[in-house]
Amino acid sequence: MPPRPRPRPKILIVLHQETSSPGRVGHMLLEEGFDLDIRRPPLGDELPCTLDGHAGAVVFGGPMSANDEDEFVRRETDWLKIPLKENRPFLGICLGAQMLANHLGGKVEGHGEGLVEIGWYPLKATDAGKKLLHWPEMVYQFHREGFSLPKEATLLATAETYPNQAFRYGDNAWGIQFHGELTRVMMHRWVVRGAHRFELPGAQPGRDHLGGRLIWDMHLKRWLSEFLQLIFGRPAVR
Repeated sequence: MPPRPRPRPKILIVLHQETSSPGRVGHMLLEEGFDLDIRRPPLGDELPCTLDGHAGAVVFGGPMSANDEDEFVRRETDWLKIPLKENRPFLGICLGAQMLANHLGGKVEGHGEGLVEIGWYPLKATDAGKKLLHWPEMVYQFHREGFSLPKEATLLATAETYPNQAFRYGDNAWGIQFHGELTRVMMHRWVVRGAHRFELPGAQPGRDHLGGRLIWDMHLKRWLSEFLQLIFGRPAVR
């Protein structure tokens, strides 16, 4: 009998709303040969006590703050000790990056002048970031808070309003403030449901979100593919 195929390695996916999706991150990981283990802690899903059965983890964004007192926010932030201790590949996106910063002793807070980043904004890679891969010049943002750079973390990308945009901690922990995971359908949904936030200081009108996508999204998508391969690699058996 032919040997049975080995199961595909799993990536733990942590989402924060019932309708949330891993978007392009999920699509790209599936295409690379991973399966997705999706958990939603706000809806009562537990997080694993070890990542021995996973090839890594991704914690996505959400409308809540990393400083909130909700039980799941505290539980998720504390849970980050597991991928860090086990040195497993970990990526935090927006809220996930802010949770990682909090866990590492950093600080999450809004801009001193109340400015937000909601729309497309310039990004500049640091020298350390440039050594890893080529970064996009414009990225999509949707946040009202940023994070300080944790001690011993390496800054990979910066911007004007919120200077800490991407960082690496140790060998395998990564955090990014911006969003590369949005599909076209997801962006349309965010623009409709988040329209009330376009009046905040520094936010861009909805038409600029969709218009900017036509210009800059192809570069962001290419970067995301290379970034995920940098973090998670490719399974040996596909």
